[in-house]
Amino acid sequence: MSRHEPPTERRGNRPVPGTPALVTGATSGLGRSLAHALADRGWTVLAHGRDEGRLAAVVDEVRAAGGTAHPYLADLSSLTEAAELGRRVAAEHPSLGLLVNNAGVGAGSDARAREVSHDGYELRFAVNYLAPVVLTRALRAPLRAAGSAQVLNIGSIGQSPVDADDIQFTRRYDGMEAYTRSKFALAAFTFTVAEEYARDGIRVNCVHPANYMDTAMVVEAGVRPWTTVAEGTAAVLHALGEGARGASGQYYNETRRATAHRLAYDPTTQSRLSSLTDRLIAPVVGAGGGPGR
Repeated sequence: MSRHEPPTERRGNRPVPGTPALVTGATSGLGRSLAHALADRGWTVLAHGRDEGRLAAVVDEVRAAGGTAHPYLADLSSLTEAAELGRRVAAEHPSLGLLVNNAGVGAGSDARAREVSHDGYELRFAVNYLAPVVLTRALRAPLRAAGSAQVLNIGSIGQSPVDADDIQFTRRYDGMEAYTRSKFALAAFTFTVAEEYARDGIRVNCVHPANYMDTAMVVEAGVRPWTTVAEGTAAVLHALGEGARGASGQYYNETRRATAHRLAYDPTTQSRLSSLTDRLIAPVVGAGGGPGR
């Protein structure tokens, strides 16, 4: 891991004013709160959302509070749109200090109802895992150009190993397990690329921000919230502070460094998942190239 400490890290997780940070799913819940928190800390927030009106509203809120924000519209259930989002951000911000892969789909209101993405993939796996992989790969060059950037994946304490023989979860489908499978995959991706990206000065970590925050995703699942978005935001900022101090390839349970599912660290599991992922996203990003490309 590089020992170089760039200007963006001289004040912990407070960047040089104007450093761009892309936050996906920034129109509600944790993403919206995080967009405000990052803007308050001097970041230029690149706010992503899939609803134009809600996206405009959060950008206006950040600007009204004295921050800097720009809207980026994309539906991450389409891998083509995820790739195009990455290309647009890279073109407009050739140096990117932070990517927060926050956008996600929960278990849904009916756990028996299997949904598919624009590309025909199981929806939770597509949005919660495949889209972050596509976006992270697309933004590697601007992250590298920042000197020592961060990728933070918003994970979950709920993690279930992916069934490599039924990657699309067509048998005995369950929405909650589909969600936890996607979060397992995201954690495994974090650990797979962390060492590789460290060569470019990019730190990659994963955080479970809080248990059942008061978000629309939790309410839709019929769960009574246990914690608040504010608590989740504090955990994310803590993980960013850890990354700014050099941590990479780590999983955080709220503000504690923790251990993810044991198989997320297994080289065989990681390799098989990477190969499956390459095949699924090849129509959008091209074939092969390894986990980080």
